[in-house]
Amino acid sequence: MATLLYRLGRFSFRNRGRVAAVWLLLLALVGVAAALFLGPSSDKFSMPGTESQRALDSLEREFPQASGAVGTIVIAAPEGGKLDPAVVAPVVREAAAVPGVVAAIDPFQARALSPDGRYALVQVQFKDNVDDITDAQREAYLKAGAAATGIQVEHGGEVLRAAPEVGGSEAIGVLIAAIVLIVTFGSLVAAGMTLLNALVGVGVGMAGLYALSGVVELTSVTPVLALMLGLAVGIDYSLFITSRYRQFLADGLEREEAAGRATGTAGSAVVFAGATVVIALAGLFVAGIPFLTVMGLAAAGTVAVAVLVAVTLLPAILAYAGPRVLPRKQRDGQAVAREGFGYTWGRLVSRLRVPILLVGIVGLGVLALPVQDLRLALPDAGTAAPGTPGRAAYDLTSEGFGEGFNARLIAVVSAKDAAAVNAAAGQAAGLIQQVPGVLAVAPPQPNATGTTALLAIIPKEGPTAASTEDAVHAIRAKVATIAGAEISVTGATAVGIDVSDKLAEAMPVYLLLVVGLSVLLLMLVFRSILVPLKAALGFLLTIGSTFGITVAIFQQGHLAGLFGVEVPGPLVSFLPILLIGILFGLAMDYEVFLVSRMREDFVHGDTARQATINGMGHNARVVTAAALIMTSVFGGFVFMDDPIIKSMGFALALGVLVDAFVVRMTLVPAVMAMLGRAAWWLPKTLDRVLPDLDVEGERLSHHLATSSPPVPERIG
Repeated sequence: MATLLYRLGRFSFRNRGRVAAVWLLLLALVGVAAALFLGPSSDKFSMPGTESQRALDSLEREFPQASGAVGTIVIAAPEGGKLDPAVVAPVVREAAAVPGVVAAIDPFQARALSPDGRYALVQVQFKDNVDDITDAQREAYLKAGAAATGIQVEHGGEVLRAAPEVGGSEAIGVLIAAIVLIVTFGSLVAAGMTLLNALVGVGVGMAGLYALSGVVELTSVTPVLALMLGLAVGIDYSLFITSRYRQFLADGLEREEAAGRATGTAGSAVVFAGATVVIALAGLFVAGIPFLTVMGLAAAGTVAVAVLVAVTLLPAILAYAGPRVLPRKQRDGQAVAREGFGYTWGRLVSRLRVPILLVGIVGLGVLALPVQDLRLALPDAGTAAPGTPGRAAYDLTSEGFGEGFNARLIAVVSAKDAAAVNAAAGQAAGLIQQVPGVLAVAPPQPNATGTTALLAIIPKEGPTAASTEDAVHAIRAKVATIAGAEISVTGATAVGIDVSDKLAEAMPVYLLLVVGLSVLLLMLVFRSILVPLKAALGFLLTIGSTFGITVAIFQQGHLAGLFGVEVPGPLVSFLPILLIGILFGLAMDYEVFLVSRMREDFVHGDTARQATINGMGHNARVVTAAALIMTSVFGGFVFMDDPIIKSMGFALALGVLVDAFVVRMTLVPAVMAMLGRAAWWLPKTLDRVLPDLDVEGERLSHHLATSSPPVPERIG
């Protein structure tokens, strides 16, 4: 592997013009394809095989007029007053006139009034589902009743769901990353070159993703996740190779040779680090949830592009940069080599390994304690930013009717004939009304043929309340005893519960697949059993403490205001499995970068302890910079209003900090110092069976020692 990448690095360096032209041409082509084939994003969380999905499919077949997007207009009279039908009627007419609306139901006819007569709900049924609602329709919907005087009118419902906007706050992370690069390299050229290389990779990856959006359904979060990861790993991978290139230059190597060796050694670590991330993300398919599979594959694609850019385009850019990639003092020959903080830290950790391990493990264990209270749900308008239309409608509905009206459920009753439907619906309504946590059940609404009927169910509490979740399970258990009809429960709350349940079932399989494959990959890289196991156990500490702190802030509300969390509540259902996949891949990144250098020095003759110290000495600075960059990129998304992206950005930024600084740069060298030579033990049988990938470049060194020296090429 190292020899192959060495040749690739030299080829790219020597043919810098053609390599750069190919990437720029590719960027232009996928950019044009993205503009031509861009498709709409979706917020549809379809889950084949779940009860809520079966109910939605049945609605689309048997009750199409009730399967489209739904909006709810909340109207309130001044305090102490009552609503007048003559004042409400114009709002209903304007809502009914919105393009694509099938019906807007007068609250006085539907008896959708609060007991005191001050509040009313206007149900607005659209023909198309939420993914097909246009921005023009949303604007027209928001204008319905906007000019009314003497009453308060707020617009809510799923029809207002739209893709989060990207392009502002995340730039803060990129700016901080640029500053970290400048400080790390001491050269504007090196920093700008590294950032440019990463941005080209992100551009190609994102444009390719948008080009596929016309044929592949993307959720609104998918491009944000791909952008988040593409930027973070793109900068980090370029940083590692550039750092090794500068080190080889400092050792006196000619530039083309330095580029080849940097790509062969650090590039090998980048390839395998990227492979662990890709495995972790692609492995999300085991959950069996289409939108999650697409998210994982999209993010994996951007990471794969980042790896390709790092080992091909970066050497070409290094050729263009020339000696300016070095700080001015080194270019002038004034720099004096000295040991950095990494060596000091490595010696300290090696000497105090036992107390450091105890403090680190206990401390991370304590931080993980809030995980016991972890609750999951899909986001709703109650977690939206204050001042948004959906949040205003949610609050006004809760004020006038109770939070349960924001968590309405639908029981779909289907049978062969109308008589069977009526009998089953009546029996179901009676049973459901007896369920604790249910406030009311509306009379059945049959379709035109009478073969399907809907029962609207109002819980007592909000969509994310534990009592509402219990009520859904209890309702399903009770209606399952009714013979002669098929009854299934759906609605946004039920969908969220089914997502959480399905993800919980998939989690053990996912962990086994991802951790198993990655441990095997690390075994190939490091020729060791204990090093991969240590890496996996360290990740458990990372993920436990990360979840604990995230739950404490986003769910329990501790320090919530500091991070812009207006309404603490359950974490989004797919955050745990997504976070585990991404963080495991990134954790293995730092494991590969640090330990591959330890392995390299050990193979080349250093003692196990000295190799550990050398690995920290050579890579502590660059891993610190990489972790700060990745944290900055992820942290930039915390400033977004969307609660899903905010929590995802926070958890990823925190996880990187914990894993890089506490686990990889503290606990890992402590364990390596404790294990000594045993860390590199591999049974002879496995040693013969496993292919030698030569990540540490031992065969490359032999190849260079036995081959004729390359002829330097004058650049610039």
